[in-house]
Amino acid sequence: MVSIPSRTARPAALAARRGIAHSSVQGQPWVANSLKANSLRPATTHDNGERKVLRMLMFGKPGAGKGTLSARLVQKYDILSLSTGDLLRQHIAEKTEVGREAEEIVAQGRLLPDDMVLRVVTTNLDKLQNKHWILDGFPRTLRQGELLDSHLRSQNMPLSLVVNVDVPDSIILSRISDRWVHLASGRVYNLSYNRPKVAGLDDKTGEPLAQRPDDNPATFGRRLASFYESTSPLLAYFDLAADLAPTGEPKLLTLAGSTSDEIWPKLDAHVRTAFPGLRERVEARGMRFRAPNPADIVHEQIGLARENGRAMMEAWAATARWSA
Repeated sequence: MVSIPSRTARPAALAARRGIAHSSVQGQPWVANSLKANSLRPATTHDNGERKVLRMLMFGKPGAGKGTLSARLVQKYDILSLSTGDLLRQHIAEKTEVGREAEEIVAQGRLLPDDMVLRVVTTNLDKLQNKHWILDGFPRTLRQGELLDSHLRSQNMPLSLVVNVDVPDSIILSRISDRWVHLASGRVYNLSYNRPKVAGLDDKTGEPLAQRPDDNPATFGRRLASFYESTSPLLAYFDLAADLAPTGEPKLLTLAGSTSDEIWPKLDAHVRTAFPGLRERVEARGMRFRAPNPADIVHEQIGLARENGRAMMEAWAATARWSA
C-alpha cells in the first residue's frame, strides 16, 4: 500500500472548500507571519484602470493535469504561458546579468536562491503590465510565494487568480499503476482506457512494453508527501489573503475532478466570466473541446511521464528550492 498523507494530516487551512476559515490558521505562524509581512496591501488603481487582467498561478498534485489545462487556456485565449525553466534557460543563453550568475551557480551543482529565481521570473513579468499570463513552475514554496506576491503588488499588477486542480490521490495512483510505456518512442498506454491491441506489446512496432522504474506506489507516495508539505502552505496563504483583502484581490479557485476533461469546462467557464476582456484566438473560435476520450487522456499521461523524467526533475532542482 502506498503511504499517502491523510486529509486530516494536511494543514487545517485546506480542509474547507474555500481552503480556510480565519480561525483555522491562527496557530499557523507560516501563514500569519506572511500576511503580516505583506500587510495585505490593497490593489491600487492598476492596469491603467483595467482590473480584469489575468495573472494566474496553477497548482495541483503530480499528474493532476495542470499542463493540459494550461495548454487549453493558451490555445483558446490570448494568454501567454511562462515556464520558469524556459525563462532561466533563456537568460543563460542570452547571457544576461542574472543569467550569468545563475549559470555559475548551476555549474557548481548548487540550487538557485529564491531571490535569484524571483529575478529571473519578474524580469519578464514586469514587461507584461497589461498582458494576460499563466506562470508555470513558480512559486513552489511559501517563501517564493511571499516574494512573488510582494513584488507583483509593488508593481501594481497583483495576481488575479490562483487555481488548485484537485484530483483524488487514488485516481492518480491508478493511472500510474495501469500505465505501460514503449520506451523507445515514448508511446503511453493505460490498461484502464487505452489498452494496447496486443497485451504487453506496442501497437506500431510489436516490441515489449515496460513500466517506468518510478511508476510505483512508493515513489508516488513520496512525491505526494512532498507536494503537500510544500504546496499546502502556499494554498493556505493565497486563500487567506483573498478572504481578508479588498475586492479585486486574487481568489483561490479549487476545481475538483478525475480528469482534465472533467475539470476543463469549469475552468473555462470561470475564466470566461471573470475576465470578459479575454479575446479568443482566431483559430480557436467555434472550436468545441470534446468529451473525454483516450487520446486526450493519453496526452495527460505523457505530461505525467515527463514530470517523472529525470530531465524535468533536474530542471526543477535548478530553478527552485523544493524536494522531489
